[in-house]
Amino acid sequence: MTRFLVVLTDVRPYEGDGRNERTSPERRRQVVGASSREAAERIAGAFMALGMVRAGRQRVKVIAIGRRHAYGGREAAG
Repeated sequence: MTRFLVVLTDVRPYEGDGRNERTSPERRRQVVGASSREAAERIAGAFMALGMVRAGRQRVKVIAIGRRHAYGGREAAG
């Protein structure tokens, strides 16, 4: 099973060098964990109804963060 994060961020203005999340990530407003893709999509849908998201000032991201093995083994990077 894969775990998910739903992240609500501020949209940063476009700069000449583009948008690189590794060097300068967008500011996070809210982070919610979900145990299934379906749950993550429902949370993301609720965030997408917010006025700031609809106006293009904030963005919603669904990120798979790892896999949980049914037998309780170590988590692998996702």
